[in-house]
Amino acid sequence: MKIRLLTAVAAVAFATCAFAAPPTTLTLQKGGTTVPTTAPLGGASITNLEQDPAMTSGDTDSGDGGTLGPAPVVNRSIARGHAGSSRMGNAGRAKSNPQLLGGFDGLNFRDQRYANGGNQFSVEPPDQGLCVGNGFVMESVNDVLAIYDRLGNKLVGPVDLNTFYGYPAAINRSTGAFGPSITDPSCYYDAGTQRWFQIVLTLDRVGSSSSLAGTNHLDIAVSQTADPTGAWTIYRLPVQNNGTQGTPDHGCAGGFCLGDYPHIGADANAIFLTTNEFALFGSGFYGAQIYAISKQALVSGATSPNVVLFNGGDPSIPAPAFTVWPAISSGGQYAGARGGTEYLLSSDAVFYDSGTSNTLWLWAVSNTRLIDSAPQALTLTVSPLTVQEYAVPSSLVRQKPGSAPLRDCFATPGCAPTYLGYPNIVYSTPRRMAVNDSRMQQVSYANGKLWGTLDTDVVLADGSHGSGINYFVINPQSGGVFANGTLALPDANLTYGTAAVTQSGRGVIAFTVVGPNDYPSAGYAGLDAKVGAGEVHIAAAGAGPWDGFTGIPYLGGGRPRWGDYGAAAADGNTIWTASEYIAQTCTLADYLTPPLFQCGGTRGALSNWATRISSIEP
Repeated sequence: MKIRLLTAVAAVAFATCAFAAPPTTLTLQKGGTTVPTTAPLGGASITNLEQDPAMTSGDTDSGDGGTLGPAPVVNRSIARGHAGSSRMGNAGRAKSNPQLLGGFDGLNFRDQRYANGGNQFSVEPPDQGLCVGNGFVMESVNDVLAIYDRLGNKLVGPVDLNTFYGYPAAINRSTGAFGPSITDPSCYYDAGTQRWFQIVLTLDRVGSSSSLAGTNHLDIAVSQTADPTGAWTIYRLPVQNNGTQGTPDHGCAGGFCLGDYPHIGADANAIFLTTNEFALFGSGFYGAQIYAISKQALVSGATSPNVVLFNGGDPSIPAPAFTVWPAISSGGQYAGARGGTEYLLSSDAVFYDSGTSNTLWLWAVSNTRLIDSAPQALTLTVSPLTVQEYAVPSSLVRQKPGSAPLRDCFATPGCAPTYLGYPNIVYSTPRRMAVNDSRMQQVSYANGKLWGTLDTDVVLADGSHGSGINYFVINPQSGGVFANGTLALPDANLTYGTAAVTQSGRGVIAFTVVGPNDYPSAGYAGLDAKVGAGEVHIAAAGAGPWDGFTGIPYLGGGRPRWGDYGAAAADGNTIWTASEYIAQTCTLADYLTPPLFQCGGTRGALSNWATRISSIEP
């Protein structure tokens, strides 16, 4: 039996506001070419330099107020507070998985840390990028990628992203030289052009030192054929936006802006990249940035594709522009209105002291067919939509007790100093982990509708606050809301939800399920414009608790981070999902059995995250 949660057609305030100032036109820098090539895993089990010293306290979207090298504290947290929700988590759990076609384990922490002969840092969370098409499945995480066939056979990988983008290794453990710092991968297969697009944020160094130079750019890799195992062309888009390298000057504190949390979308004519712009060497948020790039120029390998930039921090923008997520289009299905249009969605609860909102923002970039001939003719509009109230979730949630050898080593007298090189510290059993805030997650344009999700605060059956998922199905022409509800369980948290939808309008929401009775597991639910979300299914049950290094003071402190985003992609009538989960468990004795910390090749010294790739027929 399907269970529908709080689904309603919302009242809509649809007052469209046009962007007053003309967009900024930029030029993309063409780099070289690359071919993804597998390099062997290797290197020491642990070193005295496990984390990038320029990126302590998590990566660039931590929200921790982490420090970047010698720079001042950088505060990327926007949320004002956590407000309670009156909605009880009461979704049903499916007793079987008739819709699950198959699945396999994707990349994990061990792949990340020991790729490229071990010339990598320990990184969490993984930040998944998944794209599917032409018989291939490609997954990217921080900071490796792999390419599979549809049966899960690995064709290439793991490939460290520094090598893929033509840079020196993240850290050369023989010479001590640092390569650029890469983070936040995303990818997209464009059915219209039969090409693959992969993006990352890259932060330059001062020479080969660990210090950041300030310049940073979005690196865009475009496959030269429909086969992602072949050659790719690389482009670089500077995003420090301080007047250097052809960028506009947005006046970010400390002299350099940061193009954080990049994501990718597309319409028929352009590839869209969006970022959250923060000060790199200071405090402050400067508004989301929306970049439109000629798709045809990228596909043809043009030297200087046209780029149009809309600055979400411009005072004429009436919306608080944060995580403005561009829509991906399944099966070459695009919006042709107003000369070609790309739709985007954003939320705004993080800007309010209450941590709540009942408004979404619908963005539209139109006249995209003129991206090659008259790029300044592109226009931006934004409209508020009234939806069911959502709230920034409580930030830390409970885990089911189980073996957590990293935690246990820190708590065992003499273990951490002897084996890990850190002082002992005792943690409660088990450690809590962080869920997402209420920023918009992946957006899809399918069957003439916009589909999106975000995390929201819910009340669980025991009265505690947890995380559920709000979903939205929107008519972008009228602002009407076809479906809007909250998917939640009474005894577990659902977090980092992401939705993909087939051309016929059948969707799937993927997420992590975690709570006192559930190890972090890969979950999903069906999504339909008429009935909303269905029951919660488990694609792959977690084998043990998350046991990672974030949140440990000696390893950077900050939040005990689980993720930044998941990923899903439609391929014909099949939905593919990539969700973070825990695929292994082992005891402290296993952890200390040579080769140290790897528990038979299932994890690394400082974490045990994994990803699950699933194929589902909605």
